[in-house]
Amino acid sequence: MKTSIGIIGAGNIGKTAARHFVKAGYQVILSNSHGPESLQETILSLGGNSKAGTREEAAQADIVLLALPWSQLESLTTLTDWTDRIVIDATNHFITYAPDFQVADLGGRASSEVVQELLPGARVVKAFNTLYFKVLQADPAVGNGHRVLFLSGDDASAKAVVREVISSIGFAPVDLGTLDGGGKLQQAKGQLATLNFIQL
Repeated sequence: MKTSIGIIGAGNIGKTAARHFVKAGYQVILSNSHGPESLQETILSLGGNSKAGTREEAAQADIVLLALPWSQLESLTTLTDWTDRIVIDATNHFITYAPDFQVADLGGRASSEVVQELLPGARVVKAFNTLYFKVLQADPAVGNGHRVLFLSGDDASAKAVVREVISSIGFAPVDLGTLDGGGKLQQAKGQLATLNFIQL
């Protein structure tokens, strides 16, 4: 059976990632804080192997993608036992948005390290957070190359799984190392945030 991907957060990034996953044949469970009924129109547009679910249902998938606002992260701690779950962290630690885009003071930690602390036992991989959603929406095949998606994490086997997912939807995965090192490059206001690279 094809791998299932639960997405928590149905904003621009969550819906865009869902579209790529469905196209590649993954079983997708899309969820938000408003309940499955609020996502029916989105699911109709996604088609394929997608369905709306509760956040608890999404958290039971083989892989869980976090695409929710930073302010809602703490609500995830009691959703499930996160032990050994592969969690793709696509969040950005914004506490305000346009025009100033302020980020939370994390005391020198990478934002994904904070996510790791909130979800004890999870195998967290940072990915899908650096590209503006309209760039992420576009065909990842560009000319003779593929658009790059960065990933970082402390668990090698979890990174291998996420790398395969990224490749299977047509992007070029580039591993930046650990959450502390690579994660800081990827996160909001990091050196690689918003940069659009093509791997030839």
